[in-house]
Amino acid sequence: MGFFQRCVARSLLQGQRGLCSSAPGPERPRPLGPGSGRPYSAGIPGIQERTLVAVKPDGVQRRLIGDVIKRFERRGFKLVGMKLLKANEGILAEHYHELRRKPFYPALIHYMTSGPVVAMVWEGYNVVKTSRTMVGDTDSAEAKPGTIRGDFSIHISRNIVHASDSVETAQREINLWFHSSELVDWDCCDYCNTYQL
Repeated sequence: MGFFQRCVARSLLQGQRGLCSSAPGPERPRPLGPGSGRPYSAGIPGIQERTLVAVKPDGVQRRLIGDVIKRFERRGFKLVGMKLLKANEGILAEHYHELRRKPFYPALIHYMTSGPVVAMVWEGYNVVKTSRTMVGDTDSAEAKPGTIRGDFSIHISRNIVHASDSVETAQREINLWFHSSELVDWDCCDYCNTYQL
């Protein structure tokens, strides 16, 4: 039986979810997140930081959704919300409110309404800052190889993906794109491999 199967079997036998150990022994207590009534996963403060990542219309058209998801999953982040939608001008006006006076704003809105968008919420330690690094520079000419934009984007006007630029912005954007009922709280059995406990 593999490690993952052992984790699942142990969790089912003990009537608890998610926390596993490579060696047998008693489960450690799991402190609750502040004000949430739900436990910190594996008892690690800050592990439930969340960010919004959106695959833009050019990324969807170029069939890059799976590549983006794979990078975040391999990094160890947890997907807690995802949907495919055609964004309307109302949500985009709120999302890009700081750019309304920029000369490129009308072209940006036209581009973002030209096709479907895949909006996602990812959770994990330092996920906002790390996501920005993974996404790369807005200008594809400046984006480093190995980043999403460095590997896939050709021009600044079609840069594949959006990621929130701060924890505060992430909270605002998540509330804009998702209802709380669309986000799923679940425990990863592999946190004992991802984080040092």
